[in-house]
Amino acid sequence: MSKHNPNNERIKRQYFAYLKEAYGYSEATVDAVAKALDRFETGTRRKDFKAYHYEQAIAFKRHLEEQCNQETGKLLSKATIYATLAHLKRFFHWLAGQPGYKSRLKFSDADYFGLSNKDTRVATAHRESRSPTLEQVRHVISAMPHTADVERRDRALIAFTLLTGARDSAIASMRLRHVDLIEQSVFQDAREVNTKNSKTFTTHFFPVGDEIKAIVVDWITWLRAEKLWGLDDPLFPATECRLDASQQFKAMGLSRTVWQSAGPIRRIFREAFTSAGLPYFNPHSLRKTLARLGQQVCKSPEQYKVWSQSLGHDDVLTTFTSYGSVSSERQGEIMRALATPKAEATSRQQVIEEVQQMLDRLGT
Repeated sequence: MSKHNPNNERIKRQYFAYLKEAYGYSEATVDAVAKALDRFETGTRRKDFKAYHYEQAIAFKRHLEEQCNQETGKLLSKATIYATLAHLKRFFHWLAGQPGYKSRLKFSDADYFGLSNKDTRVATAHRESRSPTLEQVRHVISAMPHTADVERRDRALIAFTLLTGARDSAIASMRLRHVDLIEQSVFQDAREVNTKNSKTFTTHFFPVGDEIKAIVVDWITWLRAEKLWGLDDPLFPATECRLDASQQFKAMGLSRTVWQSAGPIRRIFREAFTSAGLPYFNPHSLRKTLARLGQQVCKSPEQYKVWSQSLGHDDVLTTFTSYGSVSSERQGEIMRALATPKAEATSRQQVIEEVQQMLDRLGT
């Protein structure tokens, strides 16, 4: 059996170009679509898409339910199955309108890639994501060694992530000129910084402690004054590796190049949290830490809006609902506090004022 079907490959290339040019999908998204189509073709032994029958979709769904994740060894999650089938459903719906396929496929044929209502609810259910407390992140940073250049960089990296809430992909591409220590801000210029959806915005330092800010300031000052680096040099340079006396590659300090991906940043986080005796939290989780901190310190809608903008959100509700949901632990604290009798009953007016403050924060 051939590894590829020429007809399928041609139409897939057209579809991938359609996703990129018509919808602006990223390479990562298109790769996910390609992976889903490859899974389906493997199940059908590379049959031509013109020979598609809805029974193939039914058989493929059963096939997915029996497959295991290569990393964990467990059955594929409902979320993974749901995403895979969604890619296939959109592809065959598009395919039914293409020349050469119109007479063979119906738009309704794509609907057979849908999951049951029960499985769809399971796959799309919102689950509370984990994020460290502010104290945990401070503990990790304080426990990190900072003697060697690479160690100093790693500690400053985590401190900078907490101070700015920047995404790891953006941090990997930042240069010294993007940070203004006088204004205490970071200009995330999409022309040079790998921001989400190529969005340009300014982040101001979050109030997470003077010691955290001092680590970042010292790092940038050291690069400029001691290393004599210029504004075009990377904010967090990659590690320079060279052959040692035993002809083995070894870290030899810092290079003057940026990281090509955020992978090294995630490894630094993993090692730092593990060394501090804490479970691993990825860089993105610190954005949730900051969102929850904002709920505690912001006292007006304007303050929370500024906080939200520094996270790169146009809509304050994005910060409030997607990043700032109340954790289950905090829910328990609040409910237990409500069950505890107070020395003085809260007046009706106080309740009204508290409700109004909450509505103001929601932007309603």
